[in-house]
Amino acid sequence: MSNRADAFDPTLSGQVGLQGFAFVEGDRMRSLLAAEGDLSDWAAFVESWNHLALDEYLAAKGRFRRRRHATFSATADGPVVPESHQAHFQSLRYNTLQGDIQRWFEPVDASVVNGATLRTILRFCNRFFGKLAPPAHRWHIEVHQFRIEATAESAGEPTPEGSHRDGVDYVLVLLVNRQNIASGTTTIHAPDGTLLGDFTLTHALDAALIDDHRVYHGVTPVVPFRADEPAFRDVLVVTFRASAETPRD
Repeated sequence: MSNRADAFDPTLSGQVGLQGFAFVEGDRMRSLLAAEGDLSDWAAFVESWNHLALDEYLAAKGRFRRRRHATFSATADGPVVPESHQAHFQSLRYNTLQGDIQRWFEPVDASVVNGATLRTILRFCNRFFGKLAPPAHRWHIEVHQFRIEATAESAGEPTPEGSHRDGVDYVLVLLVNRQNIASGTTTIHAPDGTLLGDFTLTHALDAALIDDHRVYHGVTPVVPFRADEPAFRDVLVVTFRASAETPRD
């Protein structure tokens, strides 16, 4: 089977279609991405997490994380295209902690937006989610770089809003790096709160693929192994939502 065909093997796409989520180990994810392009600037991509801005919205509530944000669009058969910088918005229905406000984050650096790694990841998402979804004329795509930091005095909270849906159609959570942290277990729940699965993104490119209509997801707090050393969890989150002309509810 070719690399390109492997991106749509029935095991992975069937798993997401059947249960609403799948965990993909890093080695397998690397092969899936290789079907869509290359990761030639991976080192620079990882290093860009050292330059994220403080999330002022959470800092105001005594919680700390760093992030950058970018918006793209795509059609089923077309390229993924960067859009102008926009606010990130979620309703209170999906985010009881910070819903119903426009949150303006620092933009993802142009070198990352135009880099090989991110473009490869977005091409994979467009093809994979596009196969699972009802026909969509256009996708609204958001990209989030997150760094969750932890100290001996304060655990880091990857999902301070708790188990939640993002209010989109599909979500990719991709581990970029983690240093000196324990826990950070991803939990998947049914709408009634029943635990459907859990796994920890441990190695670079470990990933979760999520049907946001079907399941809720959350991540347990992270704590440092060694109190006197930096401790953080770096992830890329990509969300796909059909544009208003093709709703899926």
